Amino acid sequence: MEMSSQTRNSTRLPPSCKLSPPGRTHGVSLSNIKVPQVSEVRVQLEMHALWQQFDQLGTEMIVTKAGRRMFPTFQVKISGMDPSAEYVLVMDFIPVDDKRYRYAFHSSSWLVAGRADVAAPSRMHFHPDSPARGAQWMKQTVSFDTLKLTNNLLDDNGHMILNSMHRYQPRFHVVYADPAPDSHLNANRNFCSFFFPETKFMAVTAYQNHRITQLKIASNPFAKGFRTTDTQDWGGSSRPCGEWCPPEDKSEDNFTKRRTDRGSKDSNGECHVFFYLVVCALENQCNL
Repeated sequence: MEMSSQTRNSTRLPPSCKLSPPGRTHGVSLSNIKVPQVSEVRVQLEMHALWQQFDQLGTEMIVTKAGRRMFPTFQVKISGMDPSAEYVLVMDFIPVDDKRYRYAFHSSSWLVAGRADVAAPSRMHFHPDSPARGAQWMKQTVSFDTLKLTNNLLDDNGHMILNSMHRYQPRFHVVYADPAPDSHLNANRNFCSFFFPETKFMAVTAYQNHRITQLKIASNPFAKGFRTTDTQDWGGSSRPCGEWCPPEDKSEDNFTKRRTDRGSKDSNGECHVFFYLVVCALENQCNL
């Protein structure tokens, strides 16, 4: 999916999705008219200082055939939801540009190696707790710690398929689970999308920049056994992650393919049709 110029620049924001304080959140609505349940939603990126440190070095994320978790973990705090309404939280990834890169070790920089490889069909990751009421989402830090990245084009585990040596921008979508029988008529008005420029990254099969490796070891508590440097070397703004950072590779989690497919089943086994309709709105009606 291609990101619109408005989303990429984030300079002109329609009134239907509001921003948190500058430098903390960048949110963009993909339609000028939104239903009240999403029009006041605000999103704040957690671990912002750590994300900025990685962004300054050029964030790299490992992709493997089996799937690898993101570090830093994508976590947000949400406000402005209707406490009694139900919402679905979704993530996807879009290419930053149409280029393929290689790392030049002599200059410690990324160079353009050619045009981008053909992108795999787009997938979306539904948060495992979806759908849930706004009151529940707003009282907790929402973490996408079950999301995994893979470079396996034949993956059938529901992981997000990315091309190695390509740059990607994660996006976060808040979707109102409209219970109305004609909710399909408002599919393009029932969601609000946000992105955070500091979370863009290069997908790699192995870390290229040794400073990225050092920072990940220094800031990830689960990499304690591999530390060879003092965490204070990375400046006063960095700090131990505590319990909010998952290991970069755990045993297979409970996240299943049904969460990234076009539908998601509730406890009664009935498919939420609006999931499919919202995905269609994201991909087609909004020119993504």
